[in-house]
Amino acid sequence: MISIIDDDAAVREMLVSLVRSLGYDAVSFDSAEAFLAYEDFERFTCAITDIHMPGLSGFDLKERLDERKSPVPVIMITAQTEPDLEERARSQGVLGFMRKPLEIELLISYLKTAVGH
Repeated sequence: MISIIDDDAAVREMLVSLVRSLGYDAVSFDSAEAFLAYEDFERFTCAITDIHMPGLSGFDLKERLDERKSPVPVIMITAQTEPDLEERARSQGVLGFMRKPLEIELLISYLKTAVGH
């Protein structure tokens, strides 16, 4: 199961539809806090998260997952153009980094890696 974490409802809905069209189950959350509060978040095979959100950012979420020693791989997405974002994401050990608008083939590749196909 893939989790989608983004404060933008339209982006969440689009990503859930896309992920489901690829044959994966998907659950969406409007914040990193909501995802972390989910009782069984360890069952997710991947988390796709926006970087910039109110409250905890995507970077904060990755840090919390690392603190919990969670094996859930993270794909970070952003509409921001700051050049250091990708380097920072990679230094945190994310599975993937993407800028919006998303390259669908790259997302598919990341998802296949996350689920082991």
